[in-house]
Amino acid sequence: MSEETGIYIFCGIQTKHENNFGTIHFEGEERSIFTIHHNDAAMVAAEVPMKIYHPNKENLMMHQQVISSVMEKEDTVIPISFGNVFQTNHDVLKLLESLYPQFSQLFPKVKGKIEVGLKVVGKKEWLEEEIHKNPQVQNKKQTVQEKSKNAGFYDRIQLGEMAQKFFKSIQQDVQSDIHDPLTVLAESSQLNEPIGEKMLLNAAYLIDRDQESAFDEKVNELHEKWKDKVDFKYTGPWPAYNFINIQLKVEETS
Repeated sequence: MSEETGIYIFCGIQTKHENNFGTIHFEGEERSIFTIHHNDAAMVAAEVPMKIYHPNKENLMMHQQVISSVMEKEDTVIPISFGNVFQTNHDVLKLLESLYPQFSQLFPKVKGKIEVGLKVVGKKEWLEEEIHKNPQVQNKKQTVQEKSKNAGFYDRIQLGEMAQKFFKSIQQDVQSDIHDPLTVLAESSQLNEPIGEKMLLNAAYLIDRDQESAFDEKVNELHEKWKDKVDFKYTGPWPAYNFINIQLKVEETS
């Protein structure tokens, strides 16, 4: 009995023309990437086995790889969340028709734009040096060390709160000295929650493709200024993940 196939969708694009995006190695086979059209919108899709796809590293990379190759040819790309499989081309067309009002509003907002990400992580030695310079924290640390474990309980809570407050002030410095100058060059920006205890900034920027080199230059200039204190993780170009909110719910097939 042959395996049931479905249509996996990667992203939406603004085009009236069929475009060839080549093939992708997925589920042990080379699969053609094709487009399904409605008005001036199209879904980029591939025929795959009909099943639930788990967001493991290999699958996520495959999803991103297709979107990246589309971005090389198209300047208006709307990313679709990972793992959406439909039974037929007709089902995808119906979805595209229902999403079209959203797409037509989003197309001018993302046309010719890319997203880049910047994570700024404090170097352990520098963070420790900075906190040692803070007299309040040092005095409280001394108090905690001098008292017995039970007696120092509330002091330890206060010490934790002081350290947190101190770390917040460093995050604010990084925001005003690194993030703020970059937002001037961006069409839009978004601050996301820092991940881990040493991350000082987790930001995404939507920029014009023709501003990319000026933006890169500014990132390099800021890195030069801060490189002894922090590490930069600069990523992209991506489609506008942080600036578009289209989550698709695919009904389970019986």
